[in-house]
Order: sequence, then C-alpha cells, then structure tokens
Amino acid sequence: MTVLGARALGRATLARQLLLERADLPVLDAVAHLGGLQAQEPQEPQEPFVGLWTRLRAFDAAALSDLLTGRRVVRTHLMRRTVHLLAAEDALAWRARHDPMLRQRVLGVYRGELGGLDLDELAAAVRAVLADGQPRSTAELARVLAERWPAPGPRALGEMACALAPLAQLPPRGLWRTRAGVRHAALSSWLGREVDPPAPDGTDPVGQALARRYLAAFGPASVADLRAWCGLAGLPAAVAAIREELVAFRDERGRELLDLPDAPRPDPDTPAPARFLPAFDNAILGYQDRGRIIDDAHRGLSVAGARVVLVDGRVAATWNVEAGAVVVTPLRRFSRADRAAVAEQGRELASFLSDRESDRVRVAASPR
Repeated sequence: MTVLGARALGRATLARQLLLERADLPVLDAVAHLGGLQAQEPQEPQEPFVGLWTRLRAFDAAALSDLLTGRRVVRTHLMRRTVHLLAAEDALAWRARHDPMLRQRVLGVYRGELGGLDLDELAAAVRAVLADGQPRSTAELARVLAERWPAPGPRALGEMACALAPLAQLPPRGLWRTRAGVRHAALSSWLGREVDPPAPDGTDPVGQALARRYLAAFGPASVADLRAWCGLAGLPAAVAAIREELVAFRDERGRELLDLPDAPRPDPDTPAPARFLPAFDNAILGYQDRGRIIDDAHRGLSVAGARVVLVDGRVAATWNVEAGAVVVTPLRRFSRADRAAVAEQGRELASFLSDRESDRVRVAASPR
C-alpha cells in the first residue's frame, strides 16, 4: 500500500480546499464543494468571506450576501454543533442525520439541567413557538420555553432548542460588512421545503454521501478524520458500504487513509502559494490529525480562533486587522521571498476587507 508523507497529504489538502490554485467556481458551487464553511464568528473581518476570498479568483463579497438573502445559502448549527454556512440543499439533506449528535453534544454540557426533560416534547414546543413565522433570538426562544420548563435555565433551554429543531440564522446576520444579532426561523419555513427525513430502512445514504463529499474536499483521510469533521460517530458502516469505490493509502504512522480514485493528489514538490486563512478554517479543523498543515507546536492556534497564514503549505504566521492594516506575525523565520509573498497577499486582503480603500500590510519581524 502506497505511503503518503505529510508533504504529499498537505498538497492534496491544498488542492481539494482550493488553496493550491484559486478556483473560478461560482460562490454557491464553492460552498457546496467545501461541505460548508465555519461561520460562528460572523463579525469583522467576517470569516466565511475571507475563506472564500482566499480560495476563489475575483471573489465578490456581494455574491455571498445575495445567496444568503436569496435563501440558497444558510447559516445553521450542523457539523460538530458549530454554526456553518451551507448550501441550502445540503442543509436540508444532512440535518436529520446530525440530529442525535446535536442532542448529545448539548446534553454533554447541560445534562444536569436537562436530563429529566422529554426532549421530543421540547422539540415540538420549539416548532410550535416558531410556527407563527416570527423570527426570534435564542434568548426569546428560551423565555417562551421557560414558561413551561422553568427549572433548566435560559442558557440550557436556548442551546437545546437550537439542537432539537432545525433552525436557520436569518440575515442580516452574516451579511458583508453588517453587524446583527442572531434571529432564528424554522429551517423548513425559511427554505420553503421540509428537512429530508431519515432513511426508513436502516440504510445510511446520507452518511455515504457525507463520506464521498468529505473525501472530495479533504481526502486522502482516515475514518477518524471524517468523524472529526462532522462530529458523527456512526459513519464506519457508511464508509464500509462505499469502500469498493475508494482507494487506500497509509500515512507515515501506518494509519489507513481512504480517497476517491480520481481526486487530485499533486506531487509533494508542487509549489504552494502564501494563503491567508480565517479563524476556525476547515482546512485545519476538518481533520483529527492536523499535522499535514500545522505543526504540533502550533496546534492550539487552530482551536483558539487564530487567523493563520500558510507559507509553503504550512501554518507559518498569524494575522489580524489593526487600524485598517493587515498585521502578520511570523511563527518562524521568513526568507526574503516568503516575506515578499506574504506581504503581497496581505495587501490584496487589506484591499478586499476595506472595499479597496486601503492596502496597508505590516509583516512583523521573524522570531529569532
């Protein structure tokens, strides 16, 4: 069985994630290809917009805002119980498969407060509250539910409400250069179609589709990587059902990696351009083993909300916006060519974030 080193895996990830070369895809197709984008941090510098800017050629932020207001892309809790920006069709197709995981993750935090509740009854109450079509914040939902279930407390009720009922976070939340609080509506009402029901016969077509889509955007990868991306525990059977469609490799530690046979696996020496990633980008969080892109010494950055810069395909710096300038802080020594490439991309990012009013970038000194 062919062994793939970290550099080969890194280049494959960059290619699948549209980070090796910017793509000419329409925005909706890019969101669908990526299996959604992390979107729990919608304020400046608006992570999903940065995630698409760094992946798409000539990305227009207004196009993503239009998809949100046009109800073709939606913000909702899904993978790992985090807020994701998803193609509407994917949200409707995948939601029911995630229901047990969403419940269990909230119970894992609030079992003491929620352990005695009939969750099916609570879910029905959430749907009844939203049946009037009036958008509500999480706190407003919790206040209504607390009239019937006062003991758990509003935070536990609100978070469980968002797990039990498929909800959409409505615009203007998440629109370009817009600040707005969370207002929920029933996902089916907002998108005009009911959520797809679970398969009735014990098969798992959604799990199989998730595995194929994951490998297309993240492979080659292990079953543990797939689980880390979506948060679902029950996918080994789905992977086994499609196994004859897949090819297998090993990593340098001997773990089996699966992939689609015709997916790109570039030469490990393929040049990789500098790329700026937003906080919580799935190119890093989408794996149980993140070593293909980030060193173990910096792994904590991936869960701390740091925005990072890739140099030669690996996390080499963090970045932020200060007083309208993109500020880059290297994590290792940069060559002159590295510094020039990062500065060029930083200027382009500053121009994008400021609607072309500024292209200021500052690259701090490399650590000694």
